[in-house]
Amino acid sequence: MAKKKKSSTGIPGLSFSWKRALGITAAKQKFARKTGIPTTKAGLERKIGRAVLDLLDPNDDKKK
Repeated sequence: MAKKKKSSTGIPGLSFSWKRALGITAAKQKFARKTGIPTTKAGLERKIGRAVLDLLDPNDDKKK
């Protein structure tokens, strides 16, 4: 049986994020919304993948 990881505070269901406390998360979200550039690895991969597919088949009927 896998052992559950304890939260950083020691209280179940409560965790602490230093990035959120410093405002890094909010700054990244604001940047992504204003520029349209995702700040997550998965989001960036999706955006690049879509751009590549659009270059290969610009007349795709799925986009409307």
